Amino acid sequence: MKKERRTFLRTAAAVTAGLAAPCDPDAEARAAQATPGITGGLVTPGSNAAIPMLRVGKYSVSRLIVGGNPLHGYSHFNRILDRHMTEWADRERVSQILKQCEQQGINTWQFSHHERGMGDLERYRETGGKIQFILLSHREIEDDHRIIKDVAKLGPVAIVHHGGSAERKRRAGQLGKIRDFLKAVRDNGVLAGLSTHDPRFLEQAEAENWETDLYMTSLYYLTRSAEEFAKLLGTRPIGEIYLPEDPARMCAAIRQTPKTCLAYKVLAAGRLTDSSERIDQAFRFAYENIKPNDGLIVGMYPKYSDQIAENAARVRQICGAMKS
Repeated sequence: MKKERRTFLRTAAAVTAGLAAPCDPDAEARAAQATPGITGGLVTPGSNAAIPMLRVGKYSVSRLIVGGNPLHGYSHFNRILDRHMTEWADRERVSQILKQCEQQGINTWQFSHHERGMGDLERYRETGGKIQFILLSHREIEDDHRIIKDVAKLGPVAIVHHGGSAERKRRAGQLGKIRDFLKAVRDNGVLAGLSTHDPRFLEQAEAENWETDLYMTSLYYLTRSAEEFAKLLGTRPIGEIYLPEDPARMCAAIRQTPKTCLAYKVLAAGRLTDSSERIDQAFRFAYENIKPNDGLIVGMYPKYSDQIAENAARVRQICGAMKS
């Protein structure tokens, strides 16, 4: 733990100059720079159309946020793919990917609190990168709130309590631990968020006026208990389960809160990526069923195609059509 805290303090000193910028009221009106892609040997031209922005606290956040799971080996499939991801997405390649996100108008990165992610952030800031970040908690920061102070020095847009961890605490009757974490985040001057896969948890937090400024909301309730799955399906199937009825239920809960929600698992952890049409459909459903000040967190793994430019163009087109 002492070693970890020293790492964060060193990182804070290295990146203070690159803290996330407060909200720019003209951000949506400006275009993303036209720049080439970096992956797969392909050169993909950028667009001169801006990705729409949302506002949370003092920050302007792109309505498309790049997720950290594929960059840090969380495939939600198996350990072989996890290893493939971590070996390909080394520290320098992560920096390149984040730079391309900035070039495409994606100004925020969401990743988890662990040594790999924090090291990637440090390296990226050293190269002059300016992307904002939203930090998802890990066990260490949940158990030791002193680490929050160290992370706060890096200027995160928000620190969010991990969804699976929060749901385990909820089932164990430990809601006080979650709320204590949220209070500690706010006490350190950072926006506090709660992540959940269960729309009922979101509804409870809102009904009880929890210490939240925003939510991360999975469109699929893949963390159901074995008993819940057995009630629905007769048994607990092997692996992660993505039920097609889940997105509509979570979106209904999202629309009931005035707070910003950042929807994730939009593509069911890669299970909806067999065709461009299917990806379009998933993005369109999400944007049409969340609020105008909500956004999507989408993991991108541009080894085989320029997913960053493709997704940025997709969001411009879908959101532009919704405005017209």
